[in-house]
Amino acid sequence: MYKLHIDKVTFAYGPLQPPVLADIGLSIGSDEFVAVVGRSGSGKTSLLSLAAGFLKPTKGRVHIDGRTVEGPSAERAVVFQDDALFPWLTARQNVGFALKLKGIPKAERERRVAELLAHVDLAACADKAIWELSGGMRQRVGIARALAADPEFLLMDEPLGALDALTRERMQEFLLHLWQDSGAGVLLITHSIEEALFLATRVVVLAPSPRRIVADIPVTFGRRLLQGDTSRAIKSDPAFVAARERLRDLIELQDFEV
Repeated sequence: MYKLHIDKVTFAYGPLQPPVLADIGLSIGSDEFVAVVGRSGSGKTSLLSLAAGFLKPTKGRVHIDGRTVEGPSAERAVVFQDDALFPWLTARQNVGFALKLKGIPKAERERRVAELLAHVDLAACADKAIWELSGGMRQRVGIARALAADPEFLLMDEPLGALDALTRERMQEFLLHLWQDSGAGVLLITHSIEEALFLATRVVVLAPSPRRIVADIPVTFGRRLLQGDTSRAIKSDPAFVAARERLRDLIELQDFEV
């Protein structure tokens, strides 16, 4: 099992700027689904950018089992709220783009793309243009493209934030099954407390002032869906409702940085 370590990391955008994150310590295993929540300005997206290698720590170190993260890498695939797909390509071509750049032979590339599109339930849409797909479909194409590199970790920044409520709930179920099947550890940034509790094996809470981790809470609700419970049953369970309210109270107690 691989582990992504964010080891005593402080990050600021310049030597005279206040830190965006201060003394962050967080480890994510390749068998975990970690959701990060917090008020606006708490540094959630900066944390993901550090894990992805888009940003470098001012202090501390980001590494995977001793291998320092020096920049973006296929072992850490990233999915954004904006699907960032190429609109002039089909779903099949978008998923296969990274494999083509890596020089994967055409036959192997086509086989892998077909598997990935089937995995995200889009085999029938392989040759559709991106503009022909719904928001949920486009996000699934983006996730299939991220998985094409067989990453050790999947880093997601509000991937469901632009979807309507019903599509978002279906996509939450999809993400849980995808995590179970892919073998990749997940770091999810979300503004939704309910989404974090439903999906994660751990919920990490960031406080905005100073920007630091104030809680790291193990949860098991998503495992219940994988064992056969329905989303509605889980989210209406008094234990889920109570956990949601406790987490909301914890976030609202944090001071807002002006």
